[in-house]
Amino acid sequence: MKFRVGIGYDVHPLVEGLPFTLGGIVIPHSKGSLGHSDADTLIHAICDALLGAANLGDIGLHFPDNSSEYKGIDSKILLTRTVALIREKGYSISNIDSTVCLQKPKIRPYITKMTEVLAQTMKIPLDDISIKATTTEKLGFVGREEGIAAYAVVLLQKE
Repeated sequence: MKFRVGIGYDVHPLVEGLPFTLGGIVIPHSKGSLGHSDADTLIHAICDALLGAANLGDIGLHFPDNSSEYKGIDSKILLTRTVALIREKGYSISNIDSTVCLQKPKIRPYITKMTEVLAQTMKIPLDDISIKATTTEKLGFVGREEGIAAYAVVLLQKE
């Protein structure tokens, strides 16, 4: 059995009046992520980790942000396509560990729902996904509530 590890990172600015989509769900907040797609920072980090682990490049290679095809797209679609790409190479997801860096809103009440949506989207067990949240103690762009960052690490296995 062969194992591959990948790490993903994504960041988006937060802008007043936009919907805030994270982990495949919309979370009530006065600000939302700005991006070419729905700007789901967590899903984008997971996609990059999956693609990197399978040596398939990055999210921008497969879903370029200058393509009208992906303008406003639901990031769950990008995740579904990413999982299909890694499965085509013979890999399956062993586990995903992720961290969302966000000053506000507090996302702990939404982690269970995000985990459920991500597990369903990737067709993997709930127990194979970990989502953690942290602030940056009011330091940097996250602390000033100007943006959001997310990290993801994945372990893939190939029989």
